[in-house]
Amino acid sequence: MAQRPQAGRLGSQEWGVGGVLQDSVSRDPARYNDLHTFELQEPTRVIEWTGEKTVCVAGYGNQERHEVLQLLLPPRLCAKDNQGLCPERDFKIGCGGFSDRPTYSLKHVPGTSSLVTSGPPNGSLQVWRLEQDDAGVIKPTGTIQTAGGDGPTWAKIAVASSKSAWVLHGLRVSSIQVTEIESGKAIFRTASTHSDELATLEFLDQTTALACSTKGQLFVADVRQPQGLLGATGDAPVAPSLGGERWRAAVGHGPSGSLGGHPQIARLSTGGCVVLTDPRNMATPLKMAVGCMPTSKLPGSEFLCISFAPQLDECLSVSGFDGTVRVYDTHSWGSAPQEAQPLFVHRGHVFSSAEGADRQALVTTHTWHPYKPRTLLSAATDGSLHVWDWADPRGAN
Repeated sequence: MAQRPQAGRLGSQEWGVGGVLQDSVSRDPARYNDLHTFELQEPTRVIEWTGEKTVCVAGYGNQERHEVLQLLLPPRLCAKDNQGLCPERDFKIGCGGFSDRPTYSLKHVPGTSSLVTSGPPNGSLQVWRLEQDDAGVIKPTGTIQTAGGDGPTWAKIAVASSKSAWVLHGLRVSSIQVTEIESGKAIFRTASTHSDELATLEFLDQTTALACSTKGQLFVADVRQPQGLLGATGDAPVAPSLGGERWRAAVGHGPSGSLGGHPQIARLSTGGCVVLTDPRNMATPLKMAVGCMPTSKLPGSEFLCISFAPQLDECLSVSGFDGTVRVYDTHSWGSAPQEAQPLFVHRGHVFSSAEGADRQALVTTHTWHPYKPRTLLSAATDGSLHVWDWADPRGAN
């Protein structure tokens, strides 16, 4: 498992400044400041920042072994300002390893060289170390077991860096736990009777854990207590026409995901409903919108993804419904459900897909660049990896 994949580069194609991607349905052009397309050997459903210039991806297909890679961003993508043409525009493999199981979730522990991953066929976690030397290896260092994780499933995870690195993990609301990564010591376990399946786990801060069930309920716990009861603090308001949907959640700490220094919670349903919530008052939604999906057909929830823009005020993005990533401005949203219109739609994975017309690529995940306001990375089921900087159609700087 600790072998390093063959060193090399991921070849790219680039659209120059002012590039246009034409939508074959609406005929409305999507304008980009930059658009780079790459092809991975195996599709990934994780893109995790491990530094200002590095991200991790990992395979999840049907192979016996799956690559876990740390990629070095091209110099052009590391510059804080667009610098025109750049002779070096490919990702390089910084270090890598192999896993004998697919990776469905991957988290980097801030301030350390540790990674934690999860994926089927059970709920156990794998711990890795990034070897920052000439060997360039991502080395497995241990395993953490999850309560009730023996079945054909996988654990949701989140990490925090406190006095010692912690991982928050679980399969159901009743089996959430916090484990110290280095020692394997259990720090916290839930004492809840809720058996709902988990969709998302996050840390609101160093001591407060947030859980979102697939039904859209929110639960919180103070992990300083050895064992705690997570009470349901907010049911997702659902329009009758959206019954039966499943939910995912995200926590925002930056400009678009914070309220006077406090984090904000966003939930996304398979019915295209988005609910924004203040964790200090989770019983009453701050804002709601519907229609944040491309079609009226109820999709699955496997790749649902919602994310706050870390450098833009009241801006978020959603994906997982098709081959697009949709960006929304939430300024005008209110507490009553209203129809949402995207500010920008990235359709690059639709046009670059090699899967054929009868099997269109789905976006598996996306993430915002930490300091370039309108730059995102997105991946799809066909192995494509895109980096794009979108031009605000309103003409804002």
